[in-house]
Amino acid sequence: MDDKLQNEMEQLVGRAVAGDKNAVEKILTEIQDLVFNFSLRMLGTIADAEDATQEILIKVMTHLSSFRGESRFTTWVFRIASNYLKDYKKHMFSKYPLSFEFYGEDIEGGKEKDIPDLTQGVEQAILEEELKMSCTNVMLQCLDKESRCVFILGTMFKVDSRIAGDMLGISPEAYRKRLSRVRSKMAEFMGRYCGLEGGMCSCGRRVNYAIASHRLRPDNLEYSAMGQGNDKVMNGFKNAMERVDDLSFVFSDMPFYHGGREVKTWLQGFFDSEEYRTITEA
Repeated sequence: MDDKLQNEMEQLVGRAVAGDKNAVEKILTEIQDLVFNFSLRMLGTIADAEDATQEILIKVMTHLSSFRGESRFTTWVFRIASNYLKDYKKHMFSKYPLSFEFYGEDIEGGKEKDIPDLTQGVEQAILEEELKMSCTNVMLQCLDKESRCVFILGTMFKVDSRIAGDMLGISPEAYRKRLSRVRSKMAEFMGRYCGLEGGMCSCGRRVNYAIASHRLRPDNLEYSAMGQGNDKVMNGFKNAMERVDDLSFVFSDMPFYHGGREVKTWLQGFFDSEEYRTITEA
């Protein structure tokens, strides 16, 4: 977020705290995509990310008066979101945790041959991209929640190590060391298994297997259905930290999505709800 937009957001916060409902609505509308994309990477599924985004937006709204301008507004939002998501227990992978060992065994054991064409006439390239987006988000769930947060902040959002360390309650040096360890772990796994990094698994060969195992639905391509945000918007939220390597590129090149349809529908209805009026008039 550039300085001009940052100043505009801080002015909006001041107006919102003073009781301007239009300012509240504009703030939540501006940050919903940022919160949704962070939630999606932390939780692994679109449905869980949509639910968490709604709850985080309410949390941001009810705590606006605590923003003191001592950091950038987006940093403050990231802090609220990261604290919330690290303790979020309602998502699918909290109930069914993954590990690199399990994921690797699944890739090695997946029978890609002798499966008929299940693509239902959908273009192969579209299905491959859908599988890639799903797989990379799910792969992140193999990390423990702290490591996942470190990796996402540093690799995908390029949050400065000083800011990220402060958000996580550790020194910048400790944050950089932890990020380096996590990136090494991801690189080792992807180097062995992910075709994007020369590993044994290929999205193209895996498509029919993924459909047969109900991990990919040609009639419900969730990622393809979501609108992608402008790259300039995504770059506005990134603070340069360090030169990324090829591994980081796989993740940092992932699309920045507009908030899911459920989030947009909820937000529109929320502004007209009794709950919203109760909160803003308190």
